[in-house]
Amino acid sequence: MSGMCLRTACPFSGRYSTGGCEVMAQAKLLMIQGTSSSVGKSVLVAALCRIFRQDGFRVAPFKAQNMALNSFVTVAGGEIGRAQAVQAEAAGVEATVDMNPVLLKPEADSRSQIVVMGKVDRTIAARDYYRYTPKLLEVVRKSLERLRGEYDIVVIEGAGSPAEINLRDSEIVNMRVARMAQAPVLLAGDIDRGGVFAALVGTVALLEEGDRPYIKGFIINKFRGDLRLLQPGLDMLTRQTNIPVLGVVPYFRDIAIAQEDSVYLDERPEAAGPAGLDVAVIRLPHIANYDDFDPLEGEGCRVRYVTRPGELDGAHLVILPGTKSTINDLRYLWKSGLAEAVREKAQAGMPVLGICGGYQMLGKSILDAGGIESDDGGALGLGLLDVVTRFAPEKSTTQVKAEVLAGTGLLVGLEGCGVEGYEIHMGQTEGTKSCAAFRVSATPQGAADYTDGAVNAEGTVLGTYLHGLFHNHDFRYGLLERLRWHWGMPPAGGREDMPSGKEGHYDRLADLVRSSLDMPAVYRILEGGA
Repeated sequence: MSGMCLRTACPFSGRYSTGGCEVMAQAKLLMIQGTSSSVGKSVLVAALCRIFRQDGFRVAPFKAQNMALNSFVTVAGGEIGRAQAVQAEAAGVEATVDMNPVLLKPEADSRSQIVVMGKVDRTIAARDYYRYTPKLLEVVRKSLERLRGEYDIVVIEGAGSPAEINLRDSEIVNMRVARMAQAPVLLAGDIDRGGVFAALVGTVALLEEGDRPYIKGFIINKFRGDLRLLQPGLDMLTRQTNIPVLGVVPYFRDIAIAQEDSVYLDERPEAAGPAGLDVAVIRLPHIANYDDFDPLEGEGCRVRYVTRPGELDGAHLVILPGTKSTINDLRYLWKSGLAEAVREKAQAGMPVLGICGGYQMLGKSILDAGGIESDDGGALGLGLLDVVTRFAPEKSTTQVKAEVLAGTGLLVGLEGCGVEGYEIHMGQTEGTKSCAAFRVSATPQGAADYTDGAVNAEGTVLGTYLHGLFHNHDFRYGLLERLRWHWGMPPAGGREDMPSGKEGHYDRLADLVRSSLDMPAVYRILEGGA
């Protein structure tokens, strides 16, 4: 091999060794595209990042443009797609804005906030965005160039499908990136939804003739069943397209990887779980960062996403999650009857938690004099917390370290408990200091000293701006124990001081994908380029 010396297969372990060779300063590239959205591109990229890391490479993820309401804040305070943060975590590197230079956060059916290099650039209508993309292409190019200078391998994720022919001349995330970077492409299809062979063949057929050679292999994802029965179809697919099938990845449920797309909420299986805590999360129209609640399922809680007032019955905790469009979603709560239902449950003693936009909704009102989200000055809140939110044009994006300040209700016994998380919100929420829930002590910029969140007098209604709250093991365990006490349930007991297990899940994902793909062929494609 010339240039970068890739791993050679070890006949005993299936791993790869460098053989003492040095890697080039210019990273090798591999791109994962899909036949549509939600075929598993983000998870496959995370798996490959982990595999390459296990094999000794320094690897980074990259997605030129992401459209998602699940986002993350980097150490430097930049906002990127949550999927790229997860992929960076799988790769064992710090997430940066170069990994997702353009993030679109939908605010309405045809309007999105554009975040460029981690900061809000503008809000724009869909019809105008595609006239704006030529200006963003240079941002994309420079970000990828910087990553290539810092890493051995960059795994690139596409978006949607490269066969969306109406967007061919204006997209900046699929074949335009492959051509610009000369990146080989693996095309993934979801067999679980049906029609995967037609989707793969049709995608290749609809590509421009000059783009087809970039497709170096197929990946069949989310397979259930006997692989032997699938083999004739795989053989025919290769004959039809002259493109090899590099592997078939099984459908899995027992590996917890944060999902990017809210379509996942439609497809996720609802685990019945053992008799225990039942958590009802209000599924807002613009729900964001719902992976905040994934750790609860790991604790045996039944987590349900609800849209109707009657679905709150039987819950032990109601959660109002984050949202990209707080005022619109607050009006949805009132119109749907959910607002009154939550108020009634809270007044009857049911614990309620609001995070970010959900916290703002729990207050007395949201004031929007500047027209950030509304034209009529704001909206009436649920009035469950004695706070008022005032919107402002500046977005707060920072990682934080904090400790529990309040010690009533759900927070009894948690005073002083340390937590880490991140803030992503427009505006500020103010209330009496006596009802503050947390004290922030540090950000990446240094020491800090300000309060966050609020609790009601009984300690049963809690609001905070801190995303990632339940990823803190001690806080999560303590809060759930208080919930059990509140409802007269026996304590869980058997607490173990151990991390949430993310590393183990990434390793299991990597093992599954490694055993499903022809990894020597993947490495040959990586070495050969486009």
